[in-house]
Amino acid sequence: MQIHVVQSGQSLWQIAQAYSINANEITTANELEFPNQLVVGQALVIPITGRYHWVTPGENLYGISQRYQIPLQTLLAFNNLNTNNLPVGYRLYIPANPENRRQADVGAYLSMEISGANAANDVDAVGEHLSYLPIFSYNIQPDGSLSSLNEEQVIQTAYRHQVAPLLVLTNLQEGGFSTELITQILQDESLQNKVLDEVEVIMEQKGYLGLDLDLEYVGAENREAYNQFLLKARERMDARGNWLSSALPPKTSADMQGVLYEGADYRFHGEVNDFVFLMTYEWGWTGGPPMAVAPLNQVRRVLDYAVSEIPNEKIILGIPLYGYDWTLPFVEGESRARAIDHQQAIALAVTHNAQIMYDEEAQAPYFFYIDEQGRQHEVWFEDARSIQAKFDVVKEYNLRGFFYWVLRWNFPQNWLLVDENFTVNKYV
Repeated sequence: MQIHVVQSGQSLWQIAQAYSINANEITTANELEFPNQLVVGQALVIPITGRYHWVTPGENLYGISQRYQIPLQTLLAFNNLNTNNLPVGYRLYIPANPENRRQADVGAYLSMEISGANAANDVDAVGEHLSYLPIFSYNIQPDGSLSSLNEEQVIQTAYRHQVAPLLVLTNLQEGGFSTELITQILQDESLQNKVLDEVEVIMEQKGYLGLDLDLEYVGAENREAYNQFLLKARERMDARGNWLSSALPPKTSADMQGVLYEGADYRFHGEVNDFVFLMTYEWGWTGGPPMAVAPLNQVRRVLDYAVSEIPNEKIILGIPLYGYDWTLPFVEGESRARAIDHQQAIALAVTHNAQIMYDEEAQAPYFFYIDEQGRQHEVWFEDARSIQAKFDVVKEYNLRGFFYWVLRWNFPQNWLLVDENFTVNKYV
C-alpha cells in the first residue's frame, strides 16, 4: 500500500496513471462515494504491492535505499538500473520490506448500545483483523449484580473469526461512570465477591475468554481498594485459564491530578494484568474545544510514562475510529461537537469543497466549512496518514498491539493499513 495526498487539480484518473493501476481499484479500496470529486488534502490508500518514489532534487539512490531500508542492490535490480544518480522526477519502484510488517494483538471494543441490532454484522465485517473483542458492557449494580446483555450471536460471530471475546465490566450508572457506585462496591468485600461470582457465571455460560475491567473515575480514595479487587479478579481468571485486562486513562505521570487518573495505579495494573488497554483518545471530545481526538504528541507523552511503569509487551494502544464536527464559535459549557467517521468527514469536505489540512505535530487532518445556515464548522478526524503514524508508534515502542474505540464507525482505509503493517495474532 502507498498513501497519496491529493494535490490541487489532480483527478482520480491522473493519480491512477501515476501508480500504473486502474482508477476503479483506488475507488474500491477507499470506498470512494465521490470518485470524481476529490478534495485537496484528501488521503488515498493506493492498493499496490510496495510503493513508488519520485526522485527530488539532491537525492541519490543510496540515500533512498537508506530511507526505505532496502538494500541498494535490490533497488538497482527491481528498477533495472546501473547508476546511483537519477534525474529529478524519476519514478522508482520500492519493493515491500517484510521487516516492516510485524506481529501484533489487535482489539476493538464493541458497544452493544452503539451497534444495536447490527452488532454481529459489525464483528463479521472486520473479524479477520482482530485478536480480541471486548464487548461493552456489563454494568455493576449497587447490590453487586450485573446488568444484562443479549450478545450470544456476537460471541458466536467472534469465534467464527477466531476472535477472543472479553467481558467488559464497568461502573456505568445512568449514562456516566460513577465514583459513588464504585466506592460502594470496593468498600464491601461481600459485594466484590458477588460481582466476581456473577462475572464467572456469565463467562462460563456465554463463552467469554477474558475479563476486562473498565472501571473509570475511581478516585484516589479507592486506588488501593481497586488494586486489591484486581488481585481477586486475577485469582479467579487464573483458575479459569482466562485473560485479565484493564482499561487505563491516559496518564502522563504517577501524580497526575483528577478523579479520572488518581485511582489508576499503572505499575500495579502492569504487574497483575495480562495486558492493559491505554485509552489514548478523547483529547478532542464532544464537550471540549476543537482539536484532534488523539494528537500524537500527547499520545507519546502517555506512552513515555506508560513504558516506565508497564512492560511494553503488555501495552495495547488505543486508537479512535471517529472524529468530531464542531460548530463555531466554541462556547465552553454549551457547545457540543457531533461525532463522525472518516467517510462522513470526506463527504462533508466534498460537499462544501473544503481543503483538508494536516497538523504535523498532532499528526491529524482537519478542515473548515460553512454550512447551509452560514455557520462555520471545524472538523478533526482520522485518515490514512494519522493511522499510519500511530502504527509507526506501535512499532517504535515495541508494544503488544493496539485497539479501537469503537466498532460501527466506517473507515475502510484503516483495515487495509492493518494488513499492510501487521500480522494479527489469533488465540482461538
